Amino acid sequence: MTTNGLIVEPWEAYHAARQTHLTSHALADFRKSPLLYRQKKLGLLPDHDSEAMITGRAVHCLTLEGEDEYKRQFVTGGPVNPKTGLTYGRQTKKFAEWLEEHAEDRCHLSDQQAELVEAVAFSVKAHAEVADALSCGKPELVARTKYCGVDCQIRMDWLVDGNDAILDLKTCEDLDSFEYQANRYGYLYQAAFYQTILANVVGCKLPQMFLVAVEKQAPHRTGMWEVGSDVLRECSFKNKAAIEELEDCAKRNNWPSGYEEIRTIDWME
Repeated sequence: MTTNGLIVEPWEAYHAARQTHLTSHALADFRKSPLLYRQKKLGLLPDHDSEAMITGRAVHCLTLEGEDEYKRQFVTGGPVNPKTGLTYGRQTKKFAEWLEEHAEDRCHLSDQQAELVEAVAFSVKAHAEVADALSCGKPELVARTKYCGVDCQIRMDWLVDGNDAILDLKTCEDLDSFEYQANRYGYLYQAAFYQTILANVVGCKLPQMFLVAVEKQAPHRTGMWEVGSDVLRECSFKNKAAIEELEDCAKRNNWPSGYEEIRTIDWME
């Protein structure tokens, strides 16, 4: 379904379209190493659904899409061993049979994962500034457009009504070091990519970009950061340069690792 150029589609459909459309994550891979980007593109380095990634998707679903959608996509629990009163292990035949009967196409969460997801979602919704931003808008909207001659796509965690702001939800170990993490893991480049693609699709002014971070460890503190316009402008400029370099690599079919030349170590801690 498409509304004002924005698309509502399942996560699986968006994931499949990564074969033909550039995403912020793929661009981050390219910035790190064109060789890494190329091998992932060819399927030589497939993405694995780790427990942390599954938990993260569940956090996004419950927090942003609500309990009904959360229960549609995820299932908890399992068969109980009458001798021990405990749930059978995931590797047992009993658990496999239970999963086949109860999970259908849903993803299974352990009791510990489910408790974490619920605690994190509660913390995010209890943050006054975040709750205000989430009071109007829609989750998981997709935008696709051609940017710098390349087909690109984004899937926004939350778009505020009026296309004025995008919220990107992150989980972290420690809120006190989140600003460092935002730089280390490329969240600022991702924010700039989202801002640019949305503006291109809907023809609006550049929206504000907010990062919402919540701790995976108790007390599950939540914080909210606005990404400054100067930072977004610089990251957008570097994103554009990276896309142009990607196009050049594709034309020449040359995908360097980034470590072809001899480097010098001239410092020590």
